[in-house]
Order: sequence, then C-alpha cells, then structure tokens
Amino acid sequence: MSLTFHWFLPTNGDSRHVVGGGHGTPATASGRDRPPTVAYLSQIARAAEDLGFVGALTPTGAWCEDAWLTTAMVSQNTERLKFLVAFRPGFVSPTLAAQMASTFQRQSGGRLLLNVVTGGESHEQRAYGDFLDKDARYRRTGEFLQIVRELWEGKTVDLHGEHLQVADATLARVPDPVPEVYFGGSSPIAGEIAARHVDVYLTWGEPPAQVAEKIAWIRKLAAEQGRTVRFGIRLHVITRDTSEQAWAEANRLLDGFDPETVASVQAGLARSESTGQQRMLALHEGGSRDALEIHPNLWAGIGLVRGGAGTALVGSHDEVAERIKEYAALGIEEFVLSGYPHLEEAYWFGEGVLPRLEAQGLWKHPFPRVAAAAQVPFAGAGNPR
Repeated sequence: MSLTFHWFLPTNGDSRHVVGGGHGTPATASGRDRPPTVAYLSQIARAAEDLGFVGALTPTGAWCEDAWLTTAMVSQNTERLKFLVAFRPGFVSPTLAAQMASTFQRQSGGRLLLNVVTGGESHEQRAYGDFLDKDARYRRTGEFLQIVRELWEGKTVDLHGEHLQVADATLARVPDPVPEVYFGGSSPIAGEIAARHVDVYLTWGEPPAQVAEKIAWIRKLAAEQGRTVRFGIRLHVITRDTSEQAWAEANRLLDGFDPETVASVQAGLARSESTGQQRMLALHEGGSRDALEIHPNLWAGIGLVRGGAGTALVGSHDEVAERIKEYAALGIEEFVLSGYPHLEEAYWFGEGVLPRLEAQGLWKHPFPRVAAAAQVPFAGAGNPR
C-alpha cells in the first residue's frame, strides 16, 4: 500500500503565525504577512510537486480567494500537481459545474479533484443568496452530485428534484478522467450523502478512536448502498528533527495567539451549525494550554483561532511517521496536510517524514524524481532533513 499525501494552498494568506478564520469567521491579520498571490501560491505548489505530494487543497468561503479561479491560474505554473478544489454546490448550477470540471480537466491535463463543501453556516450561506437550512442543503447536495455524475457519464439528464431541476441537460465533452469527489461531514444526513455519491470521505484530525468510529459508520452506510468509499484525514503538521524542536515551534505559535482574538473566534465558532466544527471545539476543552495534546503528538492548539481543521501532528519526524501509520492502520489512505508557513513546512514534512515512510514501504514518490541540481529549496530556512 502506498499512502497518498496532499498539501494545502493558503488562499487566505500565509504567515509564520497561524492564520485564523473559516466557518463564518474572517481571516486574522496574520494572513496579510504573505498575501495569496499567484506567484507565492505557485511557489508552494511547485515545492509540493517536487516533494511528492499528489495534490493541493484550496479552501472555499468568504475568508479566502475563489478556489476555481486561483487553481486555474496556479495550474499553469505546475506540471503534475493535482488541485483539490473546494466548492459549494448551492452557488452554481450542476450542469455548469460539470462543464467547468470538464474544462478544467482538459486544460490542466486531468489534474482536478473536487472537494464538495455543503456549507455549515447559514449566515454565511445567506450572504451568497442561499437561504436553505442545513439538512435541506445536504439534500440539495445529493441531487447536485446525482446530476453531475450522470452528466460526466455522458448521459442526458432530466431531474425534477426537491431543490434542483434540469431538463435535457448534457455535456458536449465529458471529462477524462472523471474527477474524484471528496466530501466530509459528521451529521447523519452527511453520512447518507457520502455513502451514495463520494469517492473519498474526509474527516478532520480527531483522535484515532473517534476516527475509527467515523470510518466504521461510513463503511456500513456505503455497504448498504452497494458501494465502497476510501478515507482521508485533514491535519496540520509541525515536524522537526527532534520532538523538543517541534513542541517549541507549537508553543511559539501558541504564544502568538492574542487572547481577544481567541475569545472572538471561539465565540463565533460556538455558533456553528456544523457537527464537525462542534467536534473540533470539544477537543481543546476551552483552550487550556495543558489540555491541548489530546492524543500522543496530536495537538488541538490550531483550533483556538481557526475554524475547520484545528489539530496538528507535532513531533519528531519519526513520531509523526508513527502517528501517520496509526491512522493508516485504521483505514486512512489519504492525508491532506498543511502548516505555517506552508512553503517551509512542506519541506520539513517532505524531507523529514516522507523518506521515513518510503523506507518502510508505505509511500512512493508519485512523480519522476527531479535531478537534485534542479531543485531550489526555500530561501533562508536551511535543510530540514
């Protein structure tokens, strides 16, 4: 088995500090430290490509740049990296979305993956003109994916659903290959949609026991539909030559959290309708520094100022590799990772952890190796190997 690793494009800005925001909360001021220009994001993407990450996730929401437009531009500065584009099905017609995906595949050489985000915050959805409640949004997502998948199969689609209607819909050119669909959600209706329609179910970085429960839940629902689903996990990483160095970096990030910002973000996230977000909030128990390591090498500090994925693997390269093996033993095959700043942390992980997994037969570089002389490591950070 070869595990798959994806990186992250910080289209909300990057920094040597944590950039907060998401789930209805705005990006924090640190996001202005390194603006999300196409040039900077392309630098991260090229580094991820060289290091052996298969793809890069781009987020969606009012707090960041548009994922479709940004990745379309960054794709022109890369050769092999795929783009896991997050998008919300309520904001675009299913036929247009199917056409956009098909065009992206042809223009990028088949490098599109889709992360379907139903939307957990009604107040943010309303800002975009979407006034459905949460369960209705998930039912609409199911209809959306049914239409899109049938269009990708070359079918002519007529659907008169509860929320979506199309008549005589068809694509002039179907995508080749068909993009894989990634999806996450912890509510009962989210599980139903995942079981029926998605290729990869994503969970945020909860402790292994809770992740195992989610995997068993989705596997059972998918089996009832006669389907199988792969599993992925979304985590931040802080990996260094020694455990002491990694935890020192985690504490440096924690020291940079302004108490007023933490209080404001936590108050905003407490109002979230997302079941997954509430599970994230429950992990850090109000933010006590002594309670943030919730499982060996699993740190909940990021979630104090950031919505969505709020946990990080923290430790030496060997320790982080062991935690990845622990999740892989549960059935996790894909890891969607990030770290602050994203350029430097891609190198720390790519040069520190991936070779250890490769030596154990758990990972193989997905692209032809680039000659060492052609690689230009990031400026000023040294060689983290």
